[in-house]
Amino acid sequence: MEMDIDGACKPKEKEGEEEKGKGKGKGKGKPIVAILVGAPGSGKSTFCENVMRASSRPWVRICQDTINNGKAGTKPHCLKSAAASLKEGKSVFIDRCNLEKEQRVDFVKLGGPQVEVHAVVLDLPAKLCVSRIVKRTGHEGNLEGGKAAAVVNRMLKNKELPKLSEGFSRITFCLNETDVEAALNNYNALSPLGTLPHGCFGQKNPNAKTQLGILKFLKRPHETHSQDSVPSQLTKEKCPCSSKTKETVSSLSGAASQKIKVSEDPVAGSISQRDYDVPTLAFPSISTADFQFNLEKASDIIVEKVEEFMDKLGNARLVLVDLTHGSKILSLVRAKAAQKNIDSKRFFTFVGDITQLYSKGGLHCNVIANAANWRLKPGGGVVNAAIFNAGGPALEAASKDQAISLLPGNTMVVPLPSTSPLYSKEGVTHVIHVLGPNMNPERPNCLDNDYIKGCKILQDAYSSLFEGFLSIAKTQVKFPKTSSRNILPRPSVPEDKMNGTMNRSWAPWVKSLYNIAMQPEKYKDEVLEASDDVVVLNDKYPKAKRHLLVLARFEGLDCLVDARKEHLQLLLTMHEVGLKWADKFLHEDASLVFRLGYHLVPSMRQLHLHVISQDFDSKCLKNKKHWNSFNTAFFRDSLDVIEEVSNHGKATLQDDNRLLSMELRCHRCKSAHPNIPKLKSHISNCQAPFSAALQKNGRLVLVQSNSGCDP
Repeated sequence: MEMDIDGACKPKEKEGEEEKGKGKGKGKGKPIVAILVGAPGSGKSTFCENVMRASSRPWVRICQDTINNGKAGTKPHCLKSAAASLKEGKSVFIDRCNLEKEQRVDFVKLGGPQVEVHAVVLDLPAKLCVSRIVKRTGHEGNLEGGKAAAVVNRMLKNKELPKLSEGFSRITFCLNETDVEAALNNYNALSPLGTLPHGCFGQKNPNAKTQLGILKFLKRPHETHSQDSVPSQLTKEKCPCSSKTKETVSSLSGAASQKIKVSEDPVAGSISQRDYDVPTLAFPSISTADFQFNLEKASDIIVEKVEEFMDKLGNARLVLVDLTHGSKILSLVRAKAAQKNIDSKRFFTFVGDITQLYSKGGLHCNVIANAANWRLKPGGGVVNAAIFNAGGPALEAASKDQAISLLPGNTMVVPLPSTSPLYSKEGVTHVIHVLGPNMNPERPNCLDNDYIKGCKILQDAYSSLFEGFLSIAKTQVKFPKTSSRNILPRPSVPEDKMNGTMNRSWAPWVKSLYNIAMQPEKYKDEVLEASDDVVVLNDKYPKAKRHLLVLARFEGLDCLVDARKEHLQLLLTMHEVGLKWADKFLHEDASLVFRLGYHLVPSMRQLHLHVISQDFDSKCLKNKKHWNSFNTAFFRDSLDVIEEVSNHGKATLQDDNRLLSMELRCHRCKSAHPNIPKLKSHISNCQAPFSAALQKNGRLVLVQSNSGCDP
């Protein structure tokens, strides 16, 4: 560790000597407020208890989980108790997470001329914290079990490391268990009259914002450098313009290797967009974490199975993912894959969280593997807990629909419902549960160090995993080679349930638009225009003289309820294409007026934009439902949808079937009519202006305002 004492840097060994001497000092010691800073599971309570047992200085532990007569209390309770202890001349530990400056400020104010304020920062790896929480029972704050991973993530996302400028006289950073032991020794040796030197100790990189959380990771920009064939390795390089240290990970290299810059400030879009629609499987190392399988043997099997499946992959990719930068399994696999000259474009390693590969790292993986437990339930291992948490109830329900248990060496492919956040936010279409061999005697089905059997099971597990992925990749819809920007793959099995306002199954006839959107080349007689983003065709049952549909070629967008902010560019493209066709028709017939919009609840699967002239002169417009679907709030103007998705991340939807049964009213003058024939007779002669709401912001497209209808 490096040390900064009152602005001067001194070698580490001097710190121990000086602090030891101070602990035996003869001067008058001051009470200390020692504010513990760390995530759940970082060892704050254990630190306090160890010092209180070993130190001759009187310490009091202030814990919010037990401050109220053994029950959880409040921050004011803690402040009051701490102040009382300080008045009695005792030193106090503030045993709270204190991860944000705002949470620390009131406790720092307890300090003064006669009270020193210290911070002890237990900045241990998030993975270690979560593994401790998963295993513990009887915790004072009831924070235990697999679901605690999400809690750790939320806290670490907003973590602010303490600074001396906040009012601390001393800050000790502990980045690993060795650092914790050293800090314990310092505080244990502190006598009632002793003092510790002021300054900041142990922080390797004072410019770093935070350590990464369990569900957050560093991006992986691809940079190809020509160099000699060398084994992959983890190196460090100093940025010449700052003190920041960047890690560079060479991925699987042949004559030309790819380098991965790992930075705590990831750059958006670092993964090539042209690789977006390449079928990709992200998988963790199976059995090497909680099941304690030997890393050397596991890395041999991973590389062996990857090499075996390389010829079968086509353009598909395999990505081995681990949360920690110094991961030994990643280093071993990289080196061994490099020795076998495995194509680094089709198999590489990635440091980060498997549940946020696209949203945080720009790496789109349509399939992820889960290191599952035999019961196929949340909790247990870190990866399993994180994936079930990110997948939400939809993943758990979909898993239960297929099986309730899994045997070692086997996998289970689960098509992910579109209601799952993993599907909507990350583009994950399938989760493959994998169960490997267990070498941990504290977990079920331990093999008692039988690696002959264990290696066979692990080989079977990877074979089954890769076979399952290939079966998915082969059934994914094939898009034009130029397509890359907007297409998210979808499960090969049609989705049975819709979220939001809809909850229905798609009958075969309802999927006709979907089929056209995905394979327009098979419907050349019907398609007017096809691109990588959209397909345009005439409505088969037009409700006006001109009635077009602009279909989204985006898997997973069945209807408007599925649209989210990541689809904004696609919605803009659909609107632009609709305007282009409306303009074409206006050149042919200047009397026409058009609206562009979506049905609140469509009758056909696949998001489609209606481009419809406002004459409604069509034999196919036969009933009240037809009319009201285009002339009530059931019809959402395209520009309104774009604005709502841009501002709020989704469209405002109010599913109200009464809209379709409302009385028939003219869309111009709003007069009421008893039936469709009389309404049609009226509107053919009605010259009343359209409502002010429709006339503003380009909702109507007509000759004189066409140039002003840019989306």
